[in-house]
Amino acid sequence: MKSLCIYCGSSIGASAAYGEAAQLMAKVMVENNIALVYGGGNVGLMGVIADEVMRLGGEVFGVIPAALMAKEVGHSGLTRLHIVKDMHERKAMMAALSDGFVAMPGGIGTLEELFEIFTWAQLGLHEKPIGLLNVNGFYDKLVAFLEHVVNERFLRAEQATLLIHDSAPGRLLHRLTSFKPQPQEKTFDPITAAKLV
Repeated sequence: MKSLCIYCGSSIGASAAYGEAAQLMAKVMVENNIALVYGGGNVGLMGVIADEVMRLGGEVFGVIPAALMAKEVGHSGLTRLHIVKDMHERKAMMAALSDGFVAMPGGIGTLEELFEIFTWAQLGLHEKPIGLLNVNGFYDKLVAFLEHVVNERFLRAEQATLLIHDSAPGRLLHRLTSFKPQPQEKTFDPITAAKLV
């Protein structure tokens, strides 16, 4: 793994533990020579992890839509900041630049990015590992909900295992780098679908 996409909040959150976890995640990434790919802002947890990776001598690649440059305060001190047209282009570029994905605590945008990349894995469109950094039990209810979705037969148990969760950045990173994907049934091919329209 050479690069890891981190989805996280443009807010710092209610607990100091979130920022501390972001700094620790940065540390283990730099120690393992893994570059950070993220949303390009310098506020909230986005800014915390980007600043820490840069401070420790790592590489950071931000991707931000032009319309969000002011709102999320585009980070000017990165290895490279890509300014793109819209959110769709942002997410596609972040995915293309990354060898894996981690959702740290965040809001609706973080969840939307997480579930899109999770859906792509479920459909067999990529085989990159996906993780939840479950700081202070932030994602406990989400993990329980996904178990409920499996029990109600809207998600297969083997598909649920595509989402790796841990509370410790070091352990999570180890599990992501050790991930061996199970073959998924490719149920949807957007290229073929587009040709049929």
